[in-house]
Amino acid sequence: MLAPMLVGFLLFTYVPILYILRYAFYNSNGFRETFIGMANFSRLFSDSAYWNSILNTFILTFGKLAVEIPLALLLAVLLNRGRKGTGIFRITFFMPTVISAAISGLIFSLMFASFNGTVNGILQTAGVISQPISWFSQKGTALFVIGFASVWNNFGINMIFFLMALQSVPQELYECADLDGANAIQRFFKITLPMIGPTFQVVLLNAIVGSMKMADIVLSTTNGQPGGKTEVVMTYVFKYFFGYDGRAIEIGYASSMALVTAVILALTSFIYMRSTKKLGNSF
Repeated sequence: MLAPMLVGFLLFTYVPILYILRYAFYNSNGFRETFIGMANFSRLFSDSAYWNSILNTFILTFGKLAVEIPLALLLAVLLNRGRKGTGIFRITFFMPTVISAAISGLIFSLMFASFNGTVNGILQTAGVISQPISWFSQKGTALFVIGFASVWNNFGINMIFFLMALQSVPQELYECADLDGANAIQRFFKITLPMIGPTFQVVLLNAIVGSMKMADIVLSTTNGQPGGKTEVVMTYVFKYFFGYDGRAIEIGYASSMALVTAVILALTSFIYMRSTKKLGNSF
């Protein structure tokens, strides 16, 4: 019974990794390949555009998670009260999750368009601005739109995970806390948060990994513009691997970037797991 699962795991996980590891030492366009040793890695470590994409990835990851996770948790707490009509709100908040990330990015690129975008129209009508804002001409505002789109696309699924965890907390604990005179804030930090701690750790790790692998929202909103300033690491790898956006196909170089990125992601996950383990032991 385990044999087919093991074969599938090896075939779809380790075999691609071995192929990437091999290609990282070659100059390859998919048809011709030449062994070049460590040249791809040497080029990578001096490629400022790659490290800028890494920086953008971390900015987007931690910037959007600072909004996405608290928002998802807050909505889960509010919708866990079982009041009439909460089911409609649960469905409404979850709906953006079923829309593909690429479509979400396209929606936000239209909403934040400079001259006919909905956001500029609302701001001008309200008298907040006199001239349209060119959201995608500056790195800061462009990253804001990308992060906004990603939060909108992902907070719903995190809300559902938190809601499931909250519903598993025994109500007797809250009743005892009420008898002891605990207020809502004390109940949250002394009962709710420790009880959903394991779920919180998993949700946050999944969100960090997912955010660092972000590509489709960026491609459909800014495509790395202006001037590559909003490029994230996965879009940068994608463009070299497939020869997209005027670049030549360089599978070897893209493979070396993928390997280094995987190491960075693994280290980030390891640091997170170590820190949250210590945090969990403190509860």
